[in-house]
Amino acid sequence: MEEKQQRKKSKKKEKRLSLLYVLGGGILNEDFIVKHTRMIVLVVIMIFFFIGNRYTCMQKLREIDRLQQRLRDVRFEALSISSELTGNSRQSQVELLIEEQGIELEGAKTPPYELHK
Repeated sequence: MEEKQQRKKSKKKEKRLSLLYVLGGGILNEDFIVKHTRMIVLVVIMIFFFIGNRYTCMQKLREIDRLQQRLRDVRFEALSISSELTGNSRQSQVELLIEEQGIELEGAKTPPYELHK
């Protein structure tokens, strides 16, 4: 009788070590797996959740980087346009443009005066 029990134990050990036993699904009949099925399913679901969460986070980080680069480009463009406008609105530049286009305008000889209430 003891010999049969030892054979069963040795067969179980052989099954646990066998790759065919694991791939064949025999490991799913083990007492530990059967008792803790809910916990294993919960852990697998949490792993999928964390993987999905990381993927979403990485996508958002890429989007943030892209938008920050675009913001830098737009700021630089706005600064360039502002400096160009400042240069073109100088009195000397306006007078030069008037002469080039042949418009008959003259600058004021008298300074402007302020109206007070």
